[in-house]
Amino acid sequence: MALQLPPLPGRAMRFNSSVCSLPARKSSTFATLSQPRSDWVEATNSFFDQDKRPIMLFDGVCNLCNGGVKFVRDNDRNKTIRYEPLQSETGKILLRRSGRAPDDISSVVLVEKERSYIKSEAVLKIMEYIDLPFPQLAILLQFVPLFIRDFVYDNVANNRYLIFGRSESCEI
Repeated sequence: MALQLPPLPGRAMRFNSSVCSLPARKSSTFATLSQPRSDWVEATNSFFDQDKRPIMLFDGVCNLCNGGVKFVRDNDRNKTIRYEPLQSETGKILLRRSGRAPDDISSVVLVEKERSYIKSEAVLKIMEYIDLPFPQLAILLQFVPLFIRDFVYDNVANNRYLIFGRSESCEI
């Protein structure tokens, strides 16, 4: 899958997400957040000009994350979600759009035209897009307080390489 990058100052390119490299990195409990800049939002609006579907950003070398993408694809018969590794150039640009550091691979991110979701909110929003019974399950899980959902999310995310391992290259 390749997404056309929007024209940014001094840059025009096309990126193929099937290739990426990343340095060994230990994830932390706290995500790096920065204030979203309107110029990044405006610069990436072209991602939604031709295709209005949200984009799921995921850790492309994480076996758990790749399994999650495959699960979502299998349960998304209407193909309502697009996918992009966090490590890709497109992923880094969309992270900036979402108000996150471009090297922050600590969370799945769902980017819609008007809004982005992280951690457990991203998971619940993704569940709303896929086939039954997941939208109903997402409604039930919204009654669990955010701090509890994100606590569980962070504990799994921080141990994902240890428990599930990692691949040598980005997959989807």
